[in-house]
Amino acid sequence: MIKKRINQLIQLMEEKEIDAYIIPSSDFHQSEYVANYFKSRAFISGFSGSAGTVCILKDGHHGLWTDGRYFVQAEKELEDSSIKLFKMETAGVKNYDDWLVRHLSEKSTVAFDGRTLSIKSVENLKKKFEVKEINLKTDEDLIDKIWKERPSLPKGKIINHSIEYSGKTYEEKLSEIREKMKEKNADYYILSSLDDIAWTFNLRGSDVGYNPVFLAYVVFTKDAVIVYLDEDKLSEELSDQLVKKKITIKGYNEIFKDVAAITSANILLSPSKVNHQIFTKIDASNHLVKEEDITTQMKALKNATEEKNMENCFVKDGVAMVKFLKWLEETVPKEDITEIGAINKLSELRSKEDLFVQDSFGYISGYQENAALPHYAAKEETCKTLKPDGFYLMDSGGQYFDGTTDITRTIALGELTPQQKKDYTLVLMGHIDLTRMSFLEGTYGSNLDIIARKPLWDYGYNYNHGTGHGVGYFLNVHEGPQRISRKPSNVTLKSGMVLSNEPGIYRQGEYGIRLENLVIVKNDYKTEFGQFMKFKNLTWCPFDLKAIDASFMNEEQIKWLNDYHKEVYELLKDRLNQEEQEWLKEKTKTIR
Repeated sequence: MIKKRINQLIQLMEEKEIDAYIIPSSDFHQSEYVANYFKSRAFISGFSGSAGTVCILKDGHHGLWTDGRYFVQAEKELEDSSIKLFKMETAGVKNYDDWLVRHLSEKSTVAFDGRTLSIKSVENLKKKFEVKEINLKTDEDLIDKIWKERPSLPKGKIINHSIEYSGKTYEEKLSEIREKMKEKNADYYILSSLDDIAWTFNLRGSDVGYNPVFLAYVVFTKDAVIVYLDEDKLSEELSDQLVKKKITIKGYNEIFKDVAAITSANILLSPSKVNHQIFTKIDASNHLVKEEDITTQMKALKNATEEKNMENCFVKDGVAMVKFLKWLEETVPKEDITEIGAINKLSELRSKEDLFVQDSFGYISGYQENAALPHYAAKEETCKTLKPDGFYLMDSGGQYFDGTTDITRTIALGELTPQQKKDYTLVLMGHIDLTRMSFLEGTYGSNLDIIARKPLWDYGYNYNHGTGHGVGYFLNVHEGPQRISRKPSNVTLKSGMVLSNEPGIYRQGEYGIRLENLVIVKNDYKTEFGQFMKFKNLTWCPFDLKAIDASFMNEEQIKWLNDYHKEVYELLKDRLNQEEQEWLKEKTKTIR
């Protein structure tokens, strides 16, 4: 099937005299997670991960570039596809643009759908291609011509996210945006990022699985706000509310025409978020101010209302997790529970909590060797039945009106080997050391990544993913600009930013371990050397005491674990029945 699709694509390329075709993972807004309509890369390659780029060459050379989260998964899903896997950020592996330059002849033609690549991405391609005078065709959606049963664009309804949850009105946010526009001398501001749009207008949608966003563009002027979306998504009441706020609603694709009509103006936009097709419509008489979206930094700094709501939200989520872990421990020895069955149970338990809306991503539920795939997705053909033996990993989260959660626990379902306990403990030590870290204001996330890795590096172990990603507030579970990673970053960690803390270790063919809590950055103490910052914990759920070999831990790490478990018990006990309380008390007992 995949080879047939590739052959159909190559036939189209030959007809249009195209030598190479690029298929990224993104939608028209550079989103990480996308609606089914936009899953062109999965359609042409069979690779179902959330990140990756495919290049199809007319001469039969094809490649997929993806990161360390998906190496093992991609190898399996690309079998018999004729597409070669390129493992990004590993020694000797070139990026897809360099690979294209090496494989293509001078004055070749490379094509793609310009709506799916950002301005910045295309500018980088142009620079790389200059050496061989490679031509670009930026308006070719060839996948649409061969994807006969392509899903339609989503039409999910849009809802309000009221002030009791958001903590800041649309008018307040607009005033701040306009002030920033004034500082940058911008006449127009084009906003394309879906989570930024939802946050700015205090609206939420359902166009993208797990992410409460909706497809839209926005143009701000000094005295007008135009939102481009499918009006069928708005109820009559909500439409009236937007009109009263002096917001003009236009059709989703009308932005291209409207942008083309702007002349002799200063236009602010994010070159990493706005798609290249919009850029091609901008008249040359305009001056572009290319910067990160104004709203991205605003959104990253959670306000007092959001933080207070999150604290309640994470307690609810902890209750659901404790009920799940108790059920898992008691049920696995007696019944056939599969990876998918466990997913369904935890999702059901979360759904009973107040203000729950949906899961925040597709749960990663992996038993034994399946957990060695960092982003494993349980399917009927790969699904394992849990046994009272070895490790089981569950990475999950919920979307609530008062927050977005993301938590990973690795659970010992039975006896463990000394090596398994050592691995678990080293991961836990890295997690604790990062949580306890005090750091100077102005620190980048990349400065802190080594703290979580050091206990593993001391033994020559590592993991091929970042240590922490930013998290939204009833928005995307992956949300920048903040992150903790080995990749260089110029984003400082500021008070109000929420991040994950999730070191791990993955032994291919055996098991995987990852331990994740969410934390929020807060101001700590101040000295003559400056303001110091700390991480305040948000997630409340016990770590598995059966998996810990405390002989590897120092006194500070053991004290942190005991203090954390004491707080877990105190925060959750009143929301549990007597039997659940007793179970949790045992799971949070003091260790020496």
